[in-house]
Amino acid sequence: MTAVDMRRAAPPLPGTARRSPAGPLLAVLWAGAAAVIALWWVDTASVVGAAGLLTGAGRLAGLLCGYTCAVLVGLMARVPVLENRVGSDRVARWHAMAGRYTVCLLVAHIVLILTGYAAQDRASLWHEAVTVVLDYPDMLKATAGTLILFAVGITSARAARRRIRHEFWYYVHLLTYAAVFLAFFHQVSLGEQFNGEPVATAAWYALYLGVAALVVWFRVLAPIRLNRRHRLRVESVAREAPGVFSVVVRGRDLDLLGARPGQFFRWRFLTEGMSWTSTPYSLSAPPRPDRLRITVKALGDHSAAISTLRPGTRVWAEGPYGALTADRATGGRSLLIAAGVGITPLRALFETLPGEVTLLYRARSAEDLALGGELEAIARWRGAKVLYALNGPRGERPRITAESLRARFPDLPARDVYICGPHGFARDVYEALRAAGSPDRRIHHESFEL
Repeated sequence: MTAVDMRRAAPPLPGTARRSPAGPLLAVLWAGAAAVIALWWVDTASVVGAAGLLTGAGRLAGLLCGYTCAVLVGLMARVPVLENRVGSDRVARWHAMAGRYTVCLLVAHIVLILTGYAAQDRASLWHEAVTVVLDYPDMLKATAGTLILFAVGITSARAARRRIRHEFWYYVHLLTYAAVFLAFFHQVSLGEQFNGEPVATAAWYALYLGVAALVVWFRVLAPIRLNRRHRLRVESVAREAPGVFSVVVRGRDLDLLGARPGQFFRWRFLTEGMSWTSTPYSLSAPPRPDRLRITVKALGDHSAAISTLRPGTRVWAEGPYGALTADRATGGRSLLIAAGVGITPLRALFETLPGEVTLLYRARSAEDLALGGELEAIARWRGAKVLYALNGPRGERPRITAESLRARFPDLPARDVYICGPHGFARDVYEALRAAGSPDRRIHHESFEL
């Protein structure tokens, strides 16, 4: 798939931007938390003494922890309306926040409950802890789930993630499912709010079974269906720039995927050393009925191995995901700002976004401009502009500032701006755009830095 493959019809006229359901969804999630608090309030008798206060607060923390566990798993389910309308990056941040809430509530639940029980029984914390774990129903399973959740929380901390391999983090993270499953049973067997309360118990089961159904459908059955139907295989691998390679994947009836320029898939290449890792890579060209293309920079073991793929290698894909698409456009003029391999989704948008489009591409040198020939061909074909921001002869970096943006694009506040690149670059460009007068609603980006 090269510049020669570009469709020759002009991009469609701009439509109306689709509104994100993020706001209403957050309102629903917070309403669920309020319902949990109401359940505790209605079913809790008057609190007497320090022991009663501690155990009551511990039970509330436990209920909220059980609720956030369900939310945590639901956000991991890769539900299309979340991934493609809210945005995968925003969902990832919500998931990280829910994880922090879950761990904090879990710690509060354990400490408050044990302290309250110890005060009530006039026993030591250690004696109370041993008694609760060994003698209370379903507590051994809950303890195992608790230890797993703590392990997931520790490996998800930024400091830890910088020191461990992505594959190790990924598989530890998957244990969240086991932790939630193990902890569920003690909630319904020991929770006062569920004893003799069939409506509350049924609602709790419905919450967890509904979330489990989402996971089974979208993370298991949907990928199996996708890959059985489309039979993806590597067609070719081509070098685009130093350390940057494009992979063309061939399959059947790929137009039925509904993939759009700007989106990404999670790719698993079924060859030695790569089959156990699923990694997100964006489409670097508009999807076609028989082919998809990704462009990858060697930044780790998995991405470095992309260059060694052989034609015919089977591919397992999940998606499409992502909301960095033309649906976000609010008008007929766009500015695309890319850095490094962040050019990949913007190259696809550069070809297909409607209206007047300008691309600003930041790279160290002309040699590092991946897909540069295609970008020039697209610009000539559709009458668009490509601008480059390259390092000077002594390696000095050109700064993209509010002043330079205003000088280059006097109509900047009226443009939709799409940003893709390393997190620090995207953050700096976003701040420069805001200082230059770009409304937040016209700045579109996806970042997975949590």
